Amino acid sequence: MIVERLAEVRERIERAAERAGRDPAGITLLAVTKVFPATAIREAYAAGLRDFGENYVQEFEGKYPEVADLGEARFHLIGHLQSNKSKKAAELFHAIQTVDSAKLARRLDECGRPLDILLEVKLSAEEAKAGADPAELPELIAAVKQCPNLRLRGLMTMPPWSDDPEPTRPYFRRLRELGEQYGLGELSMGMSHDLEVAIEEGATCVRVGTALFGKRKKE
Repeated sequence: MIVERLAEVRERIERAAERAGRDPAGITLLAVTKVFPATAIREAYAAGLRDFGENYVQEFEGKYPEVADLGEARFHLIGHLQSNKSKKAAELFHAIQTVDSAKLARRLDECGRPLDILLEVKLSAEEAKAGADPAELPELIAAVKQCPNLRLRGLMTMPPWSDDPEPTRPYFRRLRELGEQYGLGELSMGMSHDLEVAIEEGATCVRVGTALFGKRKKE
């Protein structure tokens, strides 16, 4: 099943990249495996996927022993990270996509392990959404650059949910503009239902769960 779904998602990525005049090889497909078992990660890895996204440190800590032998796998934390869990996150993940404060950046740096970092930017007024205000980015970028173990790669955002992908376009465009403004090339944005719009607006990483693994059970 994963093989067929993966082929469909890759075809969607290729078509969207073609419309945007982009090389699909420059777009990372991040398989979102939260609430799915370690066996799902192993099946996806066998099908050719190498980048996996998890939302919760504690949940992935339970799966990690079953996937630690997947030598080429890269694990990304894409959920909100509390600074008191930064040490464990640094041990488990290769990339943290949700850094939103200088304090969190310093905590991760103190763990002493090289980490790829994306700054989460809050572009909507929704209280439930995490992320740094765009106005805070200069200060946050400067703080991360003071951290020798952190490699600042780019930005990520989570727009308000909409069944129709078009309303998310302005948020993706704004993130691209911020990336251009600050010279940050990686943009993590777009999910199963709106990845085409995200790619058209410059996404270099799309976070796809449902289209690869089916509907999640209630968390």
